Amino acid sequence: MFLGLAGLGALGIAFGARAQAIIGDVAGSGLGGLLPGGDRFRIYSITGTYPAIAPTAYRLKVSGLVERPATFTLADLEAMPRTKLARDFQCVTGWRVPDVHWEGVRLSDLLDSVGLRPEASALSFESYDGADTESLTLDQARLPDVLVAYRMLGAPVTTEHGGPVRLYVAPMFGYKSLKWLSAIRVVDQVEPGFWEQNGYPVNGWADGSTGLTDPRAS
Repeated sequence: MFLGLAGLGALGIAFGARAQAIIGDVAGSGLGGLLPGGDRFRIYSITGTYPAIAPTAYRLKVSGLVERPATFTLADLEAMPRTKLARDFQCVTGWRVPDVHWEGVRLSDLLDSVGLRPEASALSFESYDGADTESLTLDQARLPDVLVAYRMLGAPVTTEHGGPVRLYVAPMFGYKSLKWLSAIRVVDQVEPGFWEQNGYPVNGWADGSTGLTDPRAS
């Protein structure tokens, strides 16, 4: 039933038809929540399952074109300077959840902690689900509202929402905010992620811009 309803939210969106067909799972709270503007999260899973990672077992590997490759525990991330923000969460299929509160480490701070080599220009992200991947340019990754998030809605990020740690890219559509974040590789060119390989824009600005830089700067 969901795929038929989600088509209502996809009307007018001229990309991602293949990606819509491979959404693995969705959970909602009633018909109103499934429609655009329902102000409720829809929970997507490519694999049809949610990887359960105990907070004490969580590890985030940062590698690639960095000076000091590192592996961070959840406690390591929580010990770093914390950023709090509230932003709307916009799905490419049309639904939106307003004023979601997030807490975590700015991705730019995490990158500064490992140091970047001169040839670094992009990031590739991997998920504990073993299927999802994402990408950002280095300029996008350094925006102040891009977080490695470990809290949302006033509580630790739940498994269903991609916890214990997920990526949150505030100015972009939700598919860019990779859940169950397991690894970050710093690379010399953009490597399109799972959803981009299945029809979605590489630069998924929620305002519809297709530029390489933040449209808010223009």
